[in-house]
Amino acid sequence: MRPAYRHVVTTLSARTGPSAPARPDGAAGRTPDTPPRSRLRTLDGLRFLAAAGVVVYHWTARESTAWGEASGDQLPAVGSVAIYFSLAPELFFVISGFVILWTAWGRSVPAVVASRVARLYPAYWAALALTGFLLLVLWPQGKDVSLGQVLVNATLLQSVMGVDHVDGVYWTLWAELRFYLLVVLLVAVGLTRRRVLAFAAVWPVVAVVAARQDWSLLDTLTVGQYAPFFAGGMALFLVWRDGHALVPWLVVVGNAALGVWSAALGKGSTLDRTTAFDADPVVLALVSVGCFAAVAVAALTPLARFDRPWLTSVGALTYPLYLVHLFWGWWVIDLVEPHVPAAVAVLLAAAVSPALAAAIHHGVERRLNPPLRRAVEQGLTAVAQRLPRSRRRSSAGSAD
Repeated sequence: MRPAYRHVVTTLSARTGPSAPARPDGAAGRTPDTPPRSRLRTLDGLRFLAAAGVVVYHWTARESTAWGEASGDQLPAVGSVAIYFSLAPELFFVISGFVILWTAWGRSVPAVVASRVARLYPAYWAALALTGFLLLVLWPQGKDVSLGQVLVNATLLQSVMGVDHVDGVYWTLWAELRFYLLVVLLVAVGLTRRRVLAFAAVWPVVAVVAARQDWSLLDTLTVGQYAPFFAGGMALFLVWRDGHALVPWLVVVGNAALGVWSAALGKGSTLDRTTAFDADPVVLALVSVGCFAAVAVAALTPLARFDRPWLTSVGALTYPLYLVHLFWGWWVIDLVEPHVPAAVAVLLAAAVSPALAAAIHHGVERRLNPPLRRAVEQGLTAVAQRLPRSRRRSSAGSAD
């Protein structure tokens, strides 16, 4: 990459904020006279829709003692459709592949690590505290957990330590955390279009083989069967950033096919265990492909110009809502279900969980994320400055 262009990329990145690397002239969706977008609000809205899908699936289709033994009999028409929303986490992963690569492009390792730590942990700690209090004090019959388990979960490394998740939805955060580590390694090496394309093409194949062969360590390090969704999102980002081209689209299509084979079709057996409904494998495959298609439509079509601030406001609740909805929603359902129709019970749960999510966002995320990010970045930068010059140079990402 030429020094002059590197300077332009760095300057524009500083102006447009932590999630807005510069896009070269001629990139998809803009002209040379159009400034780079600081965010795609359509992706914010899509994330919220994915979270809503997870919520509906958990409350209407998944077996739970909150509904009694016959959970599937409460809202069968909704539940039979909601089982396909169980693929919403895969949609999250495609969005993450797109957005995290966007966030990382042109930034240093300390900046990328700091942004991910600040984004991931404060809301998680708040949600864990709320769910831990619920299950330890208010509703111990909801799930058998211990204080020690809650404390280990606070590290987000419970899977490494062999400790169960306090809330089952935390499994996606473990997948995200491993993906972040891989992105940080890419940034340390130096982000270029060619490297990202090669990585997004090869990494998912290795990950899926490791998952299929039950090579546990490699499976853990490579994010296993979910790697194709992250990698497909990364390739879609390159299409958005640089314009349509054959190779990145081949990477997207290949990862979509790999995602269907490795993850989507396996959902059927999981749904058989956790719901009262039978999933159609063809529909599961179509929904899996739809995860890639939805991100492509949100980012690469005229819909991307739907730049409404309320989408960002709604999208800001996605993460905390995802973290707190499961057991708090089930608790509300458990309280009211004997006295009201099932649909009313779900609506009441739908009033409580977003309120908790809003409290976490406004009371925790908006207050703690900026200072935590600054502190982590300053600390890591100070460490990087003590490294030998050659290693220090590798701590900054580069864009081609």
